Amino acid sequence: MKEQKKPGEFDLISRYFAPLAAAEPGALGLLDDAAVLEPEPGQRLVVTTDSLVAGIHFPTDEDPRHVAARVLGVNLSDLAAMGAMPWAYTLSVAWPKDWDPGWVEGFAEELGRQQERYGLHLVGGDTVSTPGPLTLCLTAFGSVAEDAELRRSSARPDDDIYVSGTIGDAALGLKVLQDGIEGLSPDHVEALVDRYRRPRPRLELGRRLHGLAHGVIDLSDGLVADLGHVARTSGCLATIDASRVPLSDAGRATIALEPGLLKLALTGGDDYELLFTVPSSAASDVETLARELDLPLSAIGKIRAQEEGGKALVTVVDGDGGEWVIEDGGQDGGYRHF
Repeated sequence: MKEQKKPGEFDLISRYFAPLAAAEPGALGLLDDAAVLEPEPGQRLVVTTDSLVAGIHFPTDEDPRHVAARVLGVNLSDLAAMGAMPWAYTLSVAWPKDWDPGWVEGFAEELGRQQERYGLHLVGGDTVSTPGPLTLCLTAFGSVAEDAELRRSSARPDDDIYVSGTIGDAALGLKVLQDGIEGLSPDHVEALVDRYRRPRPRLELGRRLHGLAHGVIDLSDGLVADLGHVARTSGCLATIDASRVPLSDAGRATIALEPGLLKLALTGGDDYELLFTVPSSAASDVETLARELDLPLSAIGKIRAQEEGGKALVTVVDGDGGEWVIEDGGQDGGYRHF
């Protein structure tokens, strides 16, 4: 078979990525030095960046469509946590020496599908070569009404802690990909792996939490670690009941086979659900919101006031009444990059 000829840098951009920018006038066709963007009157710009490296954040042989969905989805989840709606994004890619035009084509096609789904467009970026692994850096731009942005640092003592969706599926899905889990049904394997590969940013939930929630964060580093971020920045403590953390059917089946994986589900990360705190008086409002969005919103614990001399930042109570304590600066609460 004849090897497909690789396009040069500018051909690569015009062939695969310029079409993703065609509908956004401010992108200037990806032909100028920079994009020109202007938020609507009364809106604030919200900006977030995430980087993904092959072999660290996704398998080196991963399908390009899954990589595209993942690199965009993780950024959109950050926008959701701020209550922002997506608008545009830039993408910088460091291509390894052995990059494949067919891989790029599949990646760009899936980016197009994802940006159409979520209502945003490519407006710029960069391409370089690297002797190292494929590296993607995506910056997403969103907008939110003035003074309507959500913050992780606004939780208050006596708030109830809620999470959206189910927790632990993505971490268990990565475990399945890396090691396999004997006895797990093919349907459950597929469900878990799909949650790892394709984040589902809760954008509409984030938008609807304005005026209802106090502290909000997206779950990327793991439930316990991210709750710790909320507690630390809010000057509070947090307690959750592990038995109340919502698990999917596939998650429950996996933990039934290997009970020790419950801790992985609570700390493994990549959930990209939203954790938020609300006053107890708002419980009925949360129930109404869950029905309107057709999305489970589960109360799992409580925010507490700081205790003088106390070190416990997050306390996890298990079903038998035992406690698992994460201290401020502790090392076993979730994913760390360094």
